[in-house]
Amino acid sequence: MVQRVSTVAFEGIEARAVDVQVQVAPGLPAFNVVGLPDKAVSEARERVRSAMIAAGLALPARRITVNLAPADLPKEGSHYDLPIALGLLAAMGVVPRESIAGYVVLGELALDGFEKRVWAAPHPEQAEAIKAQAVPAEIIASLSDPTGSTTIKF
Repeated sequence: MVQRVSTVAFEGIEARAVDVQVQVAPGLPAFNVVGLPDKAVSEARERVRSAMIAAGLALPARRITVNLAPADLPKEGSHYDLPIALGLLAAMGVVPRESIAGYVVLGELALDGFEKRVWAAPHPEQAEAIKAQAVPAEIIASLSDPTGSTTIKF
């Protein structure tokens, strides 16, 4: 089964919706990220792996594929770490799948599992159907929220 997590790609000041799709399937152990990722996004594999180890979890000895859709939209930056990690945790059954539905998630993970600061977050007007967004507390003051979505600080 494929687990989906919503995030964004930044094009200038515009935030474009990105669907992070995580699949844990039988096969030789591997962790692949596809969907036009840049080097920082591709390196998310190692940050997610290290953060999970720091949390006392192990990656399953299965084939992990992360698709960042749409595939023709360039994905740049480290803010894909957190949505990839949450999608993987949900695909593994560690967190309930429905607990991350309706959120737009972005954040960089440190190797010890703590979330690091990101420098931007999508404005709720820029994404359709945002029920809530999860962003670092450091940038919460820069967000104004006329649409009534919930912003979760962490």
